[in-house]
Amino acid sequence: MGFKESLKNLFGVKKEAVLEHPVFDEQLNKIVHEIISVGHTYSIPFSKLESYKALKVKDATTKKEFAHYLAEKKIELLKKSERKTLSNIENRKLHISGELLTALLRSNLEYEPVEFANLMSFFASASATKQNLIHFSHWPIGYAIQQIEKSVKKNGLSPEWKIYIEKFLASPEMESKNDYYGSDLDKIETKLKKILFNDQNTEGKTPPYSHTDDRFGTMLNAEVATFDEALRDHFYQLFHLFTKASSGKPSQRFLKTTSEIIDAIGISKYKTSIHPWLEFVTKLKEIETKKQHDFGGGEVYDYSNYDFLHEKSTTFIKGLVWSLAKFHDSTTLNLVAKLAERCYKKIPGVGPASAGIGNACMYVLGNTKGLEGISHLSRLKLKIKQNNTRKLIEKYLDEASTKLGISSSEIEELSIPHFGLENGAKTYTFDDYVLELKIQELGKVNLSWLKPDGKLQKTTPAFVKNSTKHTQTLKKAKSDVAQIKKYLTAQRDRIDRLYLEDRVWTYEDFSKHYVHHGLVNFVTKRLLWQFKKEDTFVTAIYQNEQWTTQNNTTLDWISEETEVRLWHPIYEKVDNVLFWRKKLEELEIKQPLKQAYREVYILTDAEVNTKTYSNRMAAHILKQHQFNALTSVRGWKYTLMGSFDNGVDDEIASIHMKAHGIEAQFWINELNAEDEFNDSGIWNYIATDQVRFVKNNEIMDLIDVPKLVLSEVLRDVDLFVGVCSVGNDPEWRDNGGLPQYRDYWTNYSFGDLTEVAKTRKQILEKLLPRLKINKVSTIDGKFLKVKGTKRTYKIHIGSTNILMEPNDQYLCIVPARGKDKNTDSIFLPFEGDRGLSLVLSKAFLLAADDKITDTTILSQIN
Repeated sequence: MGFKESLKNLFGVKKEAVLEHPVFDEQLNKIVHEIISVGHTYSIPFSKLESYKALKVKDATTKKEFAHYLAEKKIELLKKSERKTLSNIENRKLHISGELLTALLRSNLEYEPVEFANLMSFFASASATKQNLIHFSHWPIGYAIQQIEKSVKKNGLSPEWKIYIEKFLASPEMESKNDYYGSDLDKIETKLKKILFNDQNTEGKTPPYSHTDDRFGTMLNAEVATFDEALRDHFYQLFHLFTKASSGKPSQRFLKTTSEIIDAIGISKYKTSIHPWLEFVTKLKEIETKKQHDFGGGEVYDYSNYDFLHEKSTTFIKGLVWSLAKFHDSTTLNLVAKLAERCYKKIPGVGPASAGIGNACMYVLGNTKGLEGISHLSRLKLKIKQNNTRKLIEKYLDEASTKLGISSSEIEELSIPHFGLENGAKTYTFDDYVLELKIQELGKVNLSWLKPDGKLQKTTPAFVKNSTKHTQTLKKAKSDVAQIKKYLTAQRDRIDRLYLEDRVWTYEDFSKHYVHHGLVNFVTKRLLWQFKKEDTFVTAIYQNEQWTTQNNTTLDWISEETEVRLWHPIYEKVDNVLFWRKKLEELEIKQPLKQAYREVYILTDAEVNTKTYSNRMAAHILKQHQFNALTSVRGWKYTLMGSFDNGVDDEIASIHMKAHGIEAQFWINELNAEDEFNDSGIWNYIATDQVRFVKNNEIMDLIDVPKLVLSEVLRDVDLFVGVCSVGNDPEWRDNGGLPQYRDYWTNYSFGDLTEVAKTRKQILEKLLPRLKINKVSTIDGKFLKVKGTKRTYKIHIGSTNILMEPNDQYLCIVPARGKDKNTDSIFLPFEGDRGLSLVLSKAFLLAADDKITDTTILSQIN
């Protein structure tokens, strides 16, 4: 057959006939038996086999014929497999034939175009049969294409190879590339187009690159099309590198090469180009596609598919992010941190949107010069829920800690940005106008315009909008607001966890990182601290630029070496705790975290008797997904339990306290109720069990656990139960959730108050006389009793669920999202107790039950 005729029939389907070749049969059998005799299964080291060495020394023509023989042998065995007539030895031979074909194609077989066309024609014809035993991409096409690359590298691109490549690229098999497994036909297409491009191009330009057709690719291709030719060529160089970013972290060669290309583009131009691309991905929403599977017999299963990024976009963006490792400016690092946050956000039934890109972001943030990247990692550690990601962040923090010779906690303190704030405020100048930024409270940072005469202006001055310079400054101010909100919340959470770190500072360090830090001092100055004098600690709060004690004296004896620690009520007598609560209320200081009203947990007689474990939080039913999210927020590690766990009876939520060398364990049992799992097979509900403490791999006696550690751990566990218990869900009973556990729901919903609820009750007792509903509201044991115009209501102070007199009929009210205008202006002594807000909100609503318009609520009341 002539060459042109061969190319014409490049992918023509031909009748399959297994080669009658006794010599090759014998050769294959020798290799198979040697592999079996040495016990190899799926990973086969052919180079160590004597039978393969004998094949390797044969001439190229014989090896090419043997390769074709192996392809036909694979099809023969696949057919037998379909008919279920394959013996065990033939099953091994099927696998080995494919692996051996791949091994041969990785070597240099010196293919001529006609020979290569015949092999590829067989691959195509075998894939085009009615049985469709194997998809075209499941053949080792990638290694086969290396034969072309080797020939072209050695001899240049001949006219025959050129004709063949062009026809191959236009073949139907290359147009249908969407197969998850097998050879990456997109990469093969890029390689072949590069060979053709390099043959036509004499000026050293880079082959064009068109990204995969998802939303990111569509945007990217349109953007790059607007670049001038020289700039486009530089970006093509980078893009080809980005497509290979499949490893866990970048190689030094990758970083060096991308850095050189970026320098050629120009650093400013590169940032201007790629920053909008990063923003595009951070704002990308996953696309939900509703699908249905018909099992037959009228049984239909509805489910959803979610698309975020194409797999190739994920690899590409990883490479793009790695290229930013050479930059250390705030704008780039802020974008990388935002991208990380987006990529770790979970998609239902899938998990993180793109953990690969998120990990690339972590690499960049963890390897920046200075501490700004570490600052972002410190914040993200408190935000991200995945255990393996938090472990990765801790690794980078530990590396920075080792490099600087200080603890990871000190690293986090050093890395917190000031944002140019002084006492929670800063200004931006716009000619004669001033824009003032001021922290009002957690989550609330205001921007206020001041006229030249110092008076307030409600709207942005017109001249600001018409100036590029002023517009950029305003954009920076708004960006600062967003960042300050995030960091302030993160610092509140970080300080709240310091109790378990047993931190003690010298006043010199404390002053630098807490008292005079423009951002952190907003939290610091609203908290109580203790200062060591000789062998005792003196409690004080910051007032009028000085530390004031319980006796209204100032601490004028503090030196740079004075030791400082965060105040905890476990350190104080009850009278002193009550004093500070009253003092803070008189000063109307709203603490950013629960400190003066912090619950204290001490050993009970029952725990002394059980000795090594506490049952005080056992036998509760929790919503597992909510529990998983909350444990993560509080720094605990937990793995969701599913119906696929094959009889795993229990799991453990744990937290390791480095400072004490202690691990706390909260034991959890699966609640194996019929069909009570989600589409991913994860149980909806779990049951709680013991709390234990472990040190040096031995279970501790509870009496030996430091009091502060015991109290804080049990407080966390109480929080988990208090927030995640099904007893808090007003709709759980009515929605039919687990009928066999309705007694638990009732007992929890209206049972004894937990420590958190007891604290809530104490606050309500002080608040109630000052509220406009005080004449119709009283506290009656574990309830806030509200007399409406239609009925009297009892709001449980713990669960916030409601009973109506006279027959204790249950009233279901589902809380609305957002703030309640009735309770928004009420002074609460600390941030973060949503339960307290719900009790008050429901009380205001029911006190005026004649004004309720919601038909669902009215139907129950009437």
